Amino acid sequence: MIMQRLRITPGTAIGLTRMVFGGVCLTNALFHFNPAYQSTFLASLAAAWAPGQPGWLVSWGHINAVGVSALGAELVVNAMAALELVLALSLLTGVWLHRLAWVGIAYNLWLWSTVGGLGGPYTSGATDPGTTIVYALAFALVLLTHAWRPLRLFHGGPTQEPDRWKLRLGEIAFALLWAFDAYWKWQPEFLLNGVNNLTAAQAGQPAWIVAYIGVFIRVIDLVGPVIFGVTVALAESAIALALLMGVALQWILPLGAVYSFVLWTTGEGWGGPYAAGITGNKGDVLGTGIIYVLLFLMLMTARAERAARKRALTR
Repeated sequence: MIMQRLRITPGTAIGLTRMVFGGVCLTNALFHFNPAYQSTFLASLAAAWAPGQPGWLVSWGHINAVGVSALGAELVVNAMAALELVLALSLLTGVWLHRLAWVGIAYNLWLWSTVGGLGGPYTSGATDPGTTIVYALAFALVLLTHAWRPLRLFHGGPTQEPDRWKLRLGEIAFALLWAFDAYWKWQPEFLLNGVNNLTAAQAGQPAWIVAYIGVFIRVIDLVGPVIFGVTVALAESAIALALLMGVALQWILPLGAVYSFVLWTTGEGWGGPYAAGITGNKGDVLGTGIIYVLLFLMLMTARAERAARKRALTR
């Protein structure tokens, strides 16, 4: 009886994954409350008008910079941090999340278009569409998988399996992100010099992270950079294709979660380096790979919930 009470059901796992996402968002909010971030935020908007960005995005970035200057960077950053705190608490508790998740989507798309520069400029050496677009997708999956239902602090109701079309919509949106990543991995710049991303991730990191990443660099040196680059490009292409077609997901989803964790701890240096009010990632967030892991977990647990409900109906 005790073991049954302690058993984690697929519905509970969905809620736990959502709460971990809330913990990540809470960490981001705490970084934004640091005065050191306020002093650099206005300059971070320059990502939207970096060399190589399209003209309309440059104009959008300047419009936002003018607005931030008029309101005051301190006021804007404090408002951002307060909003992020509300979103994080909603993720942790489930309270009002079915409404606030929409705010999370809009807010992260705004961050992506400003301090994230839409992930660009997309020139030689680009590897992915940026970080905050992945946060926006995470909030969308919270809605699509009904992750806001389980483990709610107040008025907690039964879990509800996501509709098949909602699950497929989430899988396809995630597939498009992976396809975009894979495209850049097939470019000569990455195929020949992909190991440079790992070397760059060592800068400013504590000794144990430098040593950890160094293990992977030595392995790549043994097999050769081209073999490494092709292997990464093939892996990301396979993930994108499986998600898009909805095939072999019982294998691809857990393997994708492991692969994303390795990317986060190596190429992204565990999201660091960390300093007062800043991290090593655009938009002052903890990295992309850790959110990819959570997206895979959301899809895995949602699929498990659907399978459990199906088995229960056939009994």
